[in-house]
Amino acid sequence: MLRSGPATSLARTTFRLTTSRGSRKTSHLSFQTAKFLIPRNEALKRSPSLTLTAYRPLSTSLQRSATTTPKPPYDQIDRGEQEHEQAVAKDELVPHPDEVGPTSSVHQVFHEKGVSDPEQDVDMLAGVYSDLKVIKETFALDQVPREALFIGMAGLLPYVATSLSTVYLAWDINHASLDGQGFLLSGEQAELLLHIIEPLQMGYGAVIISFLGAIHWGLEWAKFGGTQGYRRYAIGMVAPAVAWPTLLLPVEYALIAQFTAFSFLYFTDARAVVRGWAPPWYSTYRFVLTFIVGASIVLSLIGRGQIADKVSRLPSPADRLKALRESQVAALEQEERERRARVMAQDEEEEEGDDDDEEEEDDDE
Repeated sequence: MLRSGPATSLARTTFRLTTSRGSRKTSHLSFQTAKFLIPRNEALKRSPSLTLTAYRPLSTSLQRSATTTPKPPYDQIDRGEQEHEQAVAKDELVPHPDEVGPTSSVHQVFHEKGVSDPEQDVDMLAGVYSDLKVIKETFALDQVPREALFIGMAGLLPYVATSLSTVYLAWDINHASLDGQGFLLSGEQAELLLHIIEPLQMGYGAVIISFLGAIHWGLEWAKFGGTQGYRRYAIGMVAPAVAWPTLLLPVEYALIAQFTAFSFLYFTDARAVVRGWAPPWYSTYRFVLTFIVGASIVLSLIGRGQIADKVSRLPSPADRLKALRESQVAALEQEERERRARVMAQDEEEEEGDDDDEEEEDDDE
């Protein structure tokens, strides 16, 4: 704060006043002595500061400091700006009577005036509109044959129906557990219907996966994209080999495995379209069908997750096979015990017969 010009001059003047009071008598004595030694005019010429230091007023010092202190750089106009202003001052104003009108003095708000290529407003929703357009074109399915489209959509009805039924039955079971009575069905009836619907959905999913693999056999026989041999036949063989073992799994694991199989087959069909092994519209067609099937599986899993602790688990084929094996083992053990019992009974009868014979022989003797 004390580095500015006026503040420095003020501090300097104050210091001079305090020091000059102490030396005022000495200076005055020197002045009186010099008055007799040299003339008055010559003394003033030789040391004018000596005679004016003690009598310099404070306001004069401040005024002198303010007039002699250089101004800061930001108060001065840059040389480039000065040259620019001089160049602009030399330009002559050209009148434009055709531009003068009732609205010539109005500021333009929605567009720029006098610009050949005005800046266009950026549409912030352009990306959203583009994505919606892509989704609309994807689900339009204009290139898909009408027969294939209608039959494919009809084939989705069982899957969607079983999924919606699972969700409703799960909600009804929860309603029955909370209120003691379901909305339309009792808790026992809803659970019984749920156990009937679960194998239907799993079995239908396995059939559809096998059918999607068999399509590639038909394309190979039709020689669409040429004959590919075992590479295309392998797709038809792997699909049922993956689908049918899912029927041996519990419901949740079976649905997850089938969802993975549907996704894998979609990517396989998309690659087949890229390679020219299938029609160009087949990948879009398969995407729509796979999307609906995947959403149905997710709904079923959500419904099952809401009642996982409220319903008993339906025995899977693997559980039935295990129970059958255990029953067979138990039957074999029972048969072995019965055989051993018969053998022991026969041995005991033979021993009793031998004892009777010995007794009769002893009596005869």
